Amino acid sequence: MKTFLLLFFLVALALKPEGISGVVIDAILDCNTRVVGKEERVAMDMAIQDFNMQHKQTFLMLRLKCSKRKPLQSALAARHLINKNKVEVILGPRSWEETSNVAEVSEHYDVPILSFADSSPPWAAKRWPFLVQAAAGTHLQMTAVANIIQSWGWRRVNVIYEDTDSAASGISPYLFVALQAVDVEISNLLPLPSFADSTLLHKELKNLKKEQCRVFVVHTSLELAMHIFGMAKEKNMMEKEYVWITTDSITSSVHSMNFSLISSMQGVIGVRNSFLETGPHFKSFLTRFYGIFGRKYPEEKHHEPGIFALQAYDAVRMVGLAMIEGTNSNGQQLLESILKTDFEGLSGNIQFTQQKLEPTTQFQIINIIGKHYRELGFWTENLGFSHTIDHGVYNLSMESLGDVNWPGLGGRSSAPRGWDLPTIENPLRIGVPNGSITNKFVKVDYDSSKDRYTFSGFSVDVFNETARHLKYSLQYEFIPFGGNYTDLVKKVQSKEFDAAVGDIAIISNRCEYVEFTHAHTETGLLMVVPILWHSSRAWLFVKPFTKAMWFLTFFINVFNGFVVWSIERNYCSELRGPILNQIGTLLWLAFATLFSLHGEKLHSNLSRMATVVWLFVALIITQSYTASLTSMLTVQNLEPKIANIETLKSNNALIGYSQRSFVRGYLEGPLGFKSSNIRNFTSTDEYAQALRSGAIAAAFLEAPVAKLFVAKYCKSFTIAGPAYQVGGYGFAFPKGSPLLPDIDEALLNVRENGVLKDLEQSLIASEKCVDIQSDNETASLSPQNFFVLFIITGATSSTSLLIYYFRAKGRNESFMAQYKGIWITIMMVLNKLGYHRNRLSRKVSDVADEIPENFPNNLHSRPQI
Repeated sequence: MKTFLLLFFLVALALKPEGISGVVIDAILDCNTRVVGKEERVAMDMAIQDFNMQHKQTFLMLRLKCSKRKPLQSALAARHLINKNKVEVILGPRSWEETSNVAEVSEHYDVPILSFADSSPPWAAKRWPFLVQAAAGTHLQMTAVANIIQSWGWRRVNVIYEDTDSAASGISPYLFVALQAVDVEISNLLPLPSFADSTLLHKELKNLKKEQCRVFVVHTSLELAMHIFGMAKEKNMMEKEYVWITTDSITSSVHSMNFSLISSMQGVIGVRNSFLETGPHFKSFLTRFYGIFGRKYPEEKHHEPGIFALQAYDAVRMVGLAMIEGTNSNGQQLLESILKTDFEGLSGNIQFTQQKLEPTTQFQIINIIGKHYRELGFWTENLGFSHTIDHGVYNLSMESLGDVNWPGLGGRSSAPRGWDLPTIENPLRIGVPNGSITNKFVKVDYDSSKDRYTFSGFSVDVFNETARHLKYSLQYEFIPFGGNYTDLVKKVQSKEFDAAVGDIAIISNRCEYVEFTHAHTETGLLMVVPILWHSSRAWLFVKPFTKAMWFLTFFINVFNGFVVWSIERNYCSELRGPILNQIGTLLWLAFATLFSLHGEKLHSNLSRMATVVWLFVALIITQSYTASLTSMLTVQNLEPKIANIETLKSNNALIGYSQRSFVRGYLEGPLGFKSSNIRNFTSTDEYAQALRSGAIAAAFLEAPVAKLFVAKYCKSFTIAGPAYQVGGYGFAFPKGSPLLPDIDEALLNVRENGVLKDLEQSLIASEKCVDIQSDNETASLSPQNFFVLFIITGATSSTSLLIYYFRAKGRNESFMAQYKGIWITIMMVLNKLGYHRNRLSRKVSDVADEIPENFPNNLHSRPQI
């Protein structure tokens, strides 16, 4: 048949009337495929027929070569056409791999090559000046895909693509940028060869199924997609919580898919090139295409044309118009005429810029369901989603297009979560640093009897509380990690760990590898220095004595005053009178001895003996108090030894930092310290020893560690200078982790309900001050310092009182009655000062029993000593 048509064409050219020119259009197609081959061939035949009927002066004929989608076959076909025939122009092929080979073969023959590949490298036109991209670029579909993912709140995605040269220019630059623009991370990037077999697909999809991410973008040829979705269905990856999105290379062929492929793609969302299906020209084409395609290929069940057929039709028309509008005596003139063509074709507007058609800016969104598919709406660049292709109401979210039939769910408006929760069999693997400078934040212990690790500490407790506040049950396990913190977050990036929990500082260079939750501790880097003591406190005058010393001094004074008053009241009328007057006199006698070394004139030797001893003790106590207070007044007040980092740098002082922290880089960078002046330490005890010995002048610690350090060494070190706003401890997750928003929300709840504050208070309270007394602090005097003196004066006064008591009792039993009121009052006062109530009540009862019945009638009796 081909030979007959070609012979007919040659005869027609020989017998053609004067002024009629004939042109052969050569095309290299994949003749055996349903969409790319058969549809394009029918559409080209229709275009030539339509052109020949409309333009009598130019006669077109099509000459086909089949490539079978093999680049080498395409190159051989092009060489055969050029060597054996007079070639005016070559149409096709569809893939960039074939196109580049054809362009290379025809490089020296000045033959325009009109490629149907929808993408080509930016340098292609310079490398092959006669290469023209005759199919509109579809790279903007990647932005549509990214907007679909963003609409449903998915933050991670798996990308499966065919590993070809066209993928490098058709997916990588555009999809990566589009996903990054909407803050979506690629969880796995899976390149597959065009010849991928079931064994390879089974292995790769099995690995993907183990991951948490359940959102997949597939950008392959239709043939490879058939195998991918068949294997996915076999592995139950087309079920609930899975999301599959296909690009134009697959979706534009959906109208020709057989039932087997359609059944394995239920719930898939597809993006495809859109075109207007209205207008008389398209309707006429559609009607004729149905009839011609059905007669030519009766074995095919679906006869409607796709975008590839429309592009082939427009390409033939493009060449025909170029032929009649220019002289076209050579390939260069024909190329220029082709690039000048401007018309509204079936596939869209035909207008070239830099030897490429303007890229497509509108795509149709479909949803595969049942035996066919449902058209959900359209996506337009810079506008968003709409129900109609022209003049619609646009929305930035795909949710505006209505319900979607998701895999395994049927018709339902709420989208799948897009990721799978960890299970008991496959829990979240969380790395925990096993080398913290303090075990207050992270403590890892190994139980050899049970052969397992236990994890505790503030950061671990915060994460456990956060997990309990999630809206679902999160299964996880802690795994110790012995490296530094940056290596730990890199392990999260490389997926050896699913997350990292501990005292991990949030800094910019670590954010290149992972994403952090909100900080669960105070942020900042603090400078810790030794204390310099000062004194100017309002209550410093009570500091020389301890509370016990003040109490005992007061008690001894009152007791000695009582002894003197008891003995001397019989000799002095001023010591008698109303009870309150006698109490005042007693207290005056008690404290006068502290401030008068001469004392009052005493009449009894017993009172003189008690007073002399007490004066001796009072002299020692007052002198000791004066000496201690003087010492405190001469010691400087509490203040940092170093006030700021400028002092450290001007003195070329040595400083310290934690060996496993980020601090060294910050000290050398923004703070400007010399590397030779920086020392590293591994524990807080090493810090304390180095600061005390003067090995370093200051230590730079993260704010949480600094506060614990100062709480532990409360009388030796303090925080100086400003807080440098870096760090803060957070939990690390892979970029785009779907868990991250939920963890942040739960952490916020932990903070708002006060649980985090309670944990912080428990953390600070757990660190007891180990500094009993600073080297620069003067200790307060306690009863232990004057224990013997108190025993002497107490015994002397008690002895004097007892001697006086027994002498008086022998002469007059009314002795105790004379002092009933005083005894009761004193006992009540002493009771208020802390004496045991039962003991005092017994004492008061014994005193009352000794009072004679004729009290107070015998008050005139006065015992003589």
